[in-house]
Amino acid sequence: MSLEVENPVSTELTNRLSLKRHDSLFGDAEKVSGATYHGSAASWARTLHLAFQSIGIIYGDIGTSPLYVYSSTFPDGIKNNDDLLGVLSLIIYTLILIPMLKYVFIVLYADDNGDGGTFALYSLISRYAKVRLTPNNQGEDAMVSNYSIEAPNSQLKRAQWLKQKLESSKSAKIALFTLTILGTSMVMGDGTLTPAISVHGCPAMLSAVSGIREKAPSLTQTQVVWISVAILFMLFSVQRFGTDKVGYTFAPIISIWFLLIAGIGLYNLIANDIGVLRAFNPMYIVHYFKRNGKDGWISLGGVILCVTGTEGMYADLGHFNIRAVQISFNCVLFPSVALCYIGQAAYLRKFPENVADTFYRSIPGPLFWPTFIFAILAAIIASQAMLSGAFAILSKALSLGCFPRVRVIHTSEKYEGQVYIPEVNFMMGLASIIVTIAFRTTTSIGHAYGICVVTTFLITTHLTTIVMLLVWKKHVIFILLFYVVFSVTEVVYLSSILSKFIDGGYLPFCFSLVLMSLMATWHYVHVKRYWHELEHIVPTNEMKALLEKNDVQRIPGVGLLYTELIQGIPPVFPRLIKKIPSVHSIFVFMSIKHLPIPHVVPLERFLFRQVGPMEQRMFRCVARYGYSDRLEDPKDFVGFLVDRLKMFIQEESALTQYEGENDETSSNTEVSEVQTRPRRSTHSVMHSEQVTESRVSSHSRRITFHMDHTVEEEKQLIDREVEQGVVYLMGEANVSAGSKSSIMKKIVVNYVYSFLRKNLPAGHKALSIPKDQLLKVGITYEI
Repeated sequence: MSLEVENPVSTELTNRLSLKRHDSLFGDAEKVSGATYHGSAASWARTLHLAFQSIGIIYGDIGTSPLYVYSSTFPDGIKNNDDLLGVLSLIIYTLILIPMLKYVFIVLYADDNGDGGTFALYSLISRYAKVRLTPNNQGEDAMVSNYSIEAPNSQLKRAQWLKQKLESSKSAKIALFTLTILGTSMVMGDGTLTPAISVHGCPAMLSAVSGIREKAPSLTQTQVVWISVAILFMLFSVQRFGTDKVGYTFAPIISIWFLLIAGIGLYNLIANDIGVLRAFNPMYIVHYFKRNGKDGWISLGGVILCVTGTEGMYADLGHFNIRAVQISFNCVLFPSVALCYIGQAAYLRKFPENVADTFYRSIPGPLFWPTFIFAILAAIIASQAMLSGAFAILSKALSLGCFPRVRVIHTSEKYEGQVYIPEVNFMMGLASIIVTIAFRTTTSIGHAYGICVVTTFLITTHLTTIVMLLVWKKHVIFILLFYVVFSVTEVVYLSSILSKFIDGGYLPFCFSLVLMSLMATWHYVHVKRYWHELEHIVPTNEMKALLEKNDVQRIPGVGLLYTELIQGIPPVFPRLIKKIPSVHSIFVFMSIKHLPIPHVVPLERFLFRQVGPMEQRMFRCVARYGYSDRLEDPKDFVGFLVDRLKMFIQEESALTQYEGENDETSSNTEVSEVQTRPRRSTHSVMHSEQVTESRVSSHSRRITFHMDHTVEEEKQLIDREVEQGVVYLMGEANVSAGSKSSIMKKIVVNYVYSFLRKNLPAGHKALSIPKDQLLKVGITYEI
C-alpha cells in the first residue's frame, strides 16, 4: 500500500515503521479483510467453489416452491384447463423478471464492496450523502482505501441535487433509515418464521406429512408437531458450525433435489402434454385475467410463492460473490425449477383433479421415495437461506447502533462475511418453536407468508433507485424504466397477498413490525444519548485544569476509557475522577467507530491525537472498522494499539523537528494525513463546544519531549506501563426520559429501551473484555 504524504520525513518514517511491521502484526487480519474480498474479480476456481456452496445456502426456499405453488394458486380447483397456461406463463415471467433480471443482473451490482442487503444499500448511500442520524463523520474517513467515492459530475446536476435534498431534510433521513430497518425486519421476520413454516406448516411439509400418513395412518397431529420441534432444534443447533460447513452439507442435497425435480419435470412434459410450452407466449397471461377477473388477481398470492427466498441471494452476497450467484442461478436453479413447473402444468392438463397434491402425484412410481426423502430435507434446508441472510444483515445493523452490541462470530477463516450470532440464533430458534407449537396446523400462514418477502422486494427497488441516481448516475430513462416496471409489478403482487392478511398473513407482518419497533427504539435512544453526551463534553484545552481541580494522581498502567464520542472529553470522565481521583500513567479515550464500508485495512485502523498538555500522556484514539470486520480479542487489540501509539509518537517527534527547521515554510504548507494520525484540520462534524479543541495551536497538539527524554525512552516507558497492566473503563449509562417528556417517549425510553438493555448482553461482552480488567462508571442521563 502506498500512503500519499507531502512531508518527506513522515513518508520515510511511515515506510520504515508502518510497512515493515505490517506483515507480522496484521497478516492474519488481512486474510479476512483484504485478501479474500468477495468481489467479481475472484479466481474461477474460487468462484465455482462458492457457486457450489451457494446452492445449499440461498436456494433452499425458492427451490422448494414447486411443492406448493399450484395448490396455493388454485385452492378451489382448476375451472378451465387454459388457466394452467396463464398461470404457467405468470410463473415463468415472474421468475425471469424478479429473480433473474432485477436481482441477478441489476441489484447484485449495487453491492457495497462485496456485501449485499438493505443495510449495504444504506451504507453505500450514506457514503455519498450524509444521511446518518449520528453526527460522527470525520474528514479522515474519506481517506480510507475502501472509502472510494466519485464526486457528482458537473454535467449531472441531478445527483448533486438529490445529495443536497437528502442531507438538508431530516424527514428524508428518517424515511431512508425507516425503509432500511423495515427491510431488515422483514428479512429477519421471514428468517424467524420460515423455519417453523418450512418444517411444520407450509404446504411443502404438509405434503410430506401426508405422504408419511399414507404409510403410517396412526401418526397424530401432536406427534407431527413434536417431530417438527425436534427438527427445528437440530436446525438451529448446527448454525454454530457456520455457513461454510453448513453449505457443504446442504449443497449436495439441494443439488440432487434440483436434478430430481428437473428430471421429473422433463418426464411429465414428454409423457403428458408438450403443448404447455405455448405458455412462453405472454398473451396467455392476458387471456387468464380476462377470464378470471378478480379471482385471477387474488391468485397472484399463490404465484408469487415461486420467488420467495429471492432476497436471500442479495442478503447473502457477503457469503459469496456476484459471479458465483449468477452462475448458480442461471445454470442450476432457473432451469431446474422452470422444468419442474412446466412438467407439473403438463401433468395437470391431463389430471386437473390432482391440483391439491400436484407434486407427489406427478412423480413416477420408482422415484417416489427418493424424491419424498429429499423433499423433506429440502424443506428443512429452505429455512437456512433466510437464517444466513438474517445473520449477515443483523451484523451490519449493529454498526449503525440499531441493535445492542452482541457477539458476532466469524465462522470461516477463508471467506469473509460468514457469521453467526449466538444470541440472535437462540431468540429466532425459540420464536420458531413457539410458533410451531402454538399454531400446530398453519396452512393459513403458508398462504400469505410471502408478505415479508414482497415488501422487501419493494424496499430494495426504492433504495436501488436512489443508488442509480446518486451513485451510478445512470440515464434517467433507464432509472424510470427500472423503477416503474419493478415497483408496479411488486405493488400488484403485494396487493394480492394483503388480501389474505386476515387469513394468517398478519403473523409475519406483525412480527416484522415488532422487530422494526425494537430496532427503531434502540437507535432512537442511541442517537439521543450521543447528542446528550456531545452537548456536555469538556473541551480538550480544559483537561489540565480539570485534573488539577480534582487533585488527580497518576497510577501505573494503561487506562482505556471507551466512549462513542470522537472528540472532546466525555462527561463520564469528570465523574470518574471525582469518585476516584486517579488516572493511569498512559490514558487513552478509546472510540470504536464503524464506517459505512465493509472493511478497513488494518494499517488504516487507528487515528490518534494528543489530548491536553504533552506531559499528561493522554490521547484520543478512534479505532475504525467496517461493518463486516471482526473485532480483535483484547490482547491482540492492545498490542496493535500500543504499536500504533509508539509510531504516532515517533512521527510527531520527527514532524516537530522537521517543522522546527522549516518553521517559516511549514506555516504555509498543509501536511497530508498519515493513516495512523489525523489531519491537523478539525473534524468534519463540529459542535459549538468542540470548536475550542480546534483552536488549540498545532504545537500544543504535538508531543514535545523534555531535553532529557528521547523518543526511544518514551516508547520504553509505554512498554513498561503496559506490563503494569491494562484497565478498561466503560460508562454504565442509565438513560431515562425527562420529566416533561410525552407519555410515548417515557414508555419507549423508560420501559422498552430499559428492558432491552437489561436483558441483552452488555457492551463489554461483545468486545470480549475480561471482567477482571473492567471498571464500570455509573452515570445517569435524561434525554
